[in-house]
Amino acid sequence: MADRSVADKLCNSSACGNLPELLFLLQSGADVNGFNKFNRTALQVVKLGADVVIKVLLMAGADPNVRDPVLSLTVTHDAAREGFIDAVRVLVDHGADTNLMDEAGNLPLHLAAREGHLQVTKLLIGRTANPRTTNGLGKTAGELALLHGKIDTAQYIDEYLSSSE
Repeated sequence: MADRSVADKLCNSSACGNLPELLFLLQSGADVNGFNKFNRTALQVVKLGADVVIKVLLMAGADPNVRDPVLSLTVTHDAAREGFIDAVRVLVDHGADTNLMDEAGNLPLHLAAREGHLQVTKLLIGRTANPRTTNGLGKTAGELALLHGKIDTAQYIDEYLSSSE
């Protein structure tokens, strides 16, 4: 079985959240950081919400900071944007860098705030080196939340920043 074929199978099981198959492939020696035919790793294509699968991949040595070849997103960007708090927590606990920007200059905090994911925003804001960082459009996380009508999130960010001055 060629390495690419194994990487494709590992990515497929990850994307489907198929833990038994994923464990079998890892125990059989599959490279947890191997790239599939689309140049992505199993963690990059993981089924968000399959927190046990994410944890298994990370414990097997998956790199949470590998960037998507198209938009430079990490899996933390994806999980933050979609509001998967448990996934973000597991990623951060296993070394995900919350200060990496995507191609548009967004931190995971920007994406969580823009979508109004308050719990994810609360988790990320204290783990972001500078929560006042602007993205490629010159907007802070708080400004994005406000711009997109996510009032609770915008208020939380404003209160957090005010209390840290």
